[in-house]
Amino acid sequence: MQFQRRGAAGAEVPVLLHHERFYDLRGVTTDIDGDFLAGGGPGLARTALAQGTLPELEGAAGLRIGAPIARPQAVLCIGQNYAAHAAESGAEPPAEPILFFKHPNTVVGPFDDVAVPPGAQAVDWEVELGVVIGERARYLGSPQEALRHVAGYVVSNDVSERDWQLRHSGGQWSKGKNAETFNPLGPTLVTPDEIDDPQALRLWSRVNGEHRQDSSTADMIFSVAQIVHHLSQYLVLEPGDLINTGTPEGVALSGRFPYLGAGDVVELGIERLGEQRQKMVAAADHDG
Repeated sequence: MQFQRRGAAGAEVPVLLHHERFYDLRGVTTDIDGDFLAGGGPGLARTALAQGTLPELEGAAGLRIGAPIARPQAVLCIGQNYAAHAAESGAEPPAEPILFFKHPNTVVGPFDDVAVPPGAQAVDWEVELGVVIGERARYLGSPQEALRHVAGYVVSNDVSERDWQLRHSGGQWSKGKNAETFNPLGPTLVTPDEIDDPQALRLWSRVNGEHRQDSSTADMIFSVAQIVHHLSQYLVLEPGDLINTGTPEGVALSGRFPYLGAGDVVELGIERLGEQRQKMVAAADHDG
């Protein structure tokens, strides 16, 4: 199944996308969030679709596309999870997953503008496979158990300010990761039954029409199953939580490409999950 949220920011309507038709889920749930995922919402939506009780959302194709999950309570990120990206960052591949967090208010829609903060000189793009948790995961016994706790997959852009991340960090990365709008998400949350293997998805990015990243999730150092299992040993993953699983090589941090500034356009996508497009704008020109 494929879920979206369409409408103005803060007033998105939960939608089931099926055969290019948009079905209004407000008779099933108020939103696509942790409660919906944990409470069997996807199954209820599937049943309602089969029974023909879901109305189509009039004018849906013309509405803004929001992030496909309502603001998650946690955004967990895995750093340097592709060996070539670790190398272009000047680091050795990690021996175990590197974890950092983003503020939930970084999450915006896949076509929303990204606000370049005042003084930012090193804004970078990072296409990533996002994993949404559907069932509480704590102290899982093995990676084999982990995928049963995944509600679906989504395209995520882990926007970063590299100077703030590395030079103003005080020893951690969060200052460069948490500016408003720094995590465009979507357009679609795709359930696992439509993704045969999360480790066999092509992901790519372009800046101003020029190719930047082009890789496969097969190149991840730690798989989705390994990441979910590993994190569950240190914290409790809750329904609706988002995990960004790392980016492949081809970012500005490599020194091969310029950093982003106001007016630049970033496009990125993942096979079977959809595409995004964002324009960089000065924070002073962003409505916040």
